[in-house]
Amino acid sequence: MLRSLFYIVTFFVGLTNFAFGQQSAAVIEYINAYRQLAIEEMQRTGVPASIKLAQGIHETEAGRSDLVLKSNNHFGIKCKSGWSGDKVYHDDDASGECFRSYPSAIDSYRDHSDFLRSSDRYAFLFRLAPTDYKGWAYGLKKAGYATNIKYSQILVNLIETYNLQQYTLIAMGKLPVPEDMANSGTPSVINKAEVLTPVVAYPDGVFQINETRVVFVKGGTSLLSVANAHDLSLARLLEFNDMTQGEGDILAEDQLIYLQRKRKTGANLFHYVQQEETLYDIAQAEGIRYESILELNHLEVGMTPAVGERIFLKDKSPARPLLAGAAPTVDTTYSATAQIEATPTFTRHIVQNKETLFGIGRKYGVSPEKIREWNKLSNASLKTGQELIIYTN
Repeated sequence: MLRSLFYIVTFFVGLTNFAFGQQSAAVIEYINAYRQLAIEEMQRTGVPASIKLAQGIHETEAGRSDLVLKSNNHFGIKCKSGWSGDKVYHDDDASGECFRSYPSAIDSYRDHSDFLRSSDRYAFLFRLAPTDYKGWAYGLKKAGYATNIKYSQILVNLIETYNLQQYTLIAMGKLPVPEDMANSGTPSVINKAEVLTPVVAYPDGVFQINETRVVFVKGGTSLLSVANAHDLSLARLLEFNDMTQGEGDILAEDQLIYLQRKRKTGANLFHYVQQEETLYDIAQAEGIRYESILELNHLEVGMTPAVGERIFLKDKSPARPLLAGAAPTVDTTYSATAQIEATPTFTRHIVQNKETLFGIGRKYGVSPEKIREWNKLSNASLKTGQELIIYTN
């Protein structure tokens, strides 16, 4: 009898381990497929790569859910009133709910970033340190991204189990790019750290960065010859590239040279400082004027931000970035606790038998439309026992 029980227990333990091994393999496969895209999106918008990957893994069941297979929707984003793209219908909190459908995973990853960036509800998250994955995880839950009460813990567990934080640090330039990523042959923003070396394969001839005409010029080339080749005066060429007449005519090293005045703001929201990268390097890599970077980030000529610091390219930074060589300071303004406490408070309401949105809204002094928006409800139908988030301020 005991021996039989032993074999039964051993069988189920083995079956559990096998299932876990299959799940882990699927998760690792998902990470390898989308980590570079998560890094690029972090560098474009500031959504931490660790958080994006954890959400993608959870929302898609590591790329295997019915929703992602038929819609490329990696983040469970529902249609909402402002969505004009393709749609699919899928059972979620209610049957037949409308979800966004995308041509590719890239479109889903970009829309997820833009969805978070464009909502006032999630604005406080972007004031957190990008390495504060716990603050982001709990903040997403508190802001109403998901109704699952364990959503935050699920994200944190995925990040810690699969070391997803490394991809946030890679995006910031605080960790080197792994060989299996660097040799993948797929173009990536992570190569911006190497913008002054031949490793980046810039196109031949004139192309555009941030809607500005630019050429990649080899070291040892005469700037006067570049100006003449493009019907510009040398003075204008120097002006477009934040150079002065006294810097000489011959380029000392390979460099991007702009053929028209750079923009006052960047195409991306942020740039994370890489090893040995100066503000001038960033201005050239992003196609933004040097003086604009100084103004947006409370910096002065000659200052060098520390590696991994976030440089704002569109909006005014709330504070000057940490400078190279300076000791880190504790700023409670951006602590996870302070920021999460600054978000609207809410309560969880469990739907009772025969309750309606109108009745619940009257109870809390809010409109039924707001309750639908907060809980991503596609219609007014409710289920007994369903959990609703109700914001109370």
